[in-house]
Amino acid sequence: MRSYELMTIHRPELAESDYQKLVEQTEEFLRSRGGTVDKRDLWGKRRFAYEINHLHEGYYSVLNFHAEPDVVDDLDRVLSLADLVVRHKIIRPDE
Repeated sequence: MRSYELMTIHRPELAESDYQKLVEQTEEFLRSRGGTVDKRDLWGKRRFAYEINHLHEGYYSVLNFHAEPDVVDDLDRVLSLADLVVRHKIIRPDE
């Protein structure tokens, strides 16, 4: 398994508890496919440096995890289709 870092920005109109549930669902998605979540860092609501899709702020979260590449491809597809996710980025921090 390889190590990855996922940063997501969720829509600002969510309640704090709903945003945390969405992060937990992402963690459960990874665990159900054999991945392990090493660290979760919830940044909360932050203001954007520039407007994204007519939004000025969003909820940020960062997950450090280990998973197989095909699981990461599935996660990328799911997050791309999620309406509550404004942006996401998956990187390999060791490269």
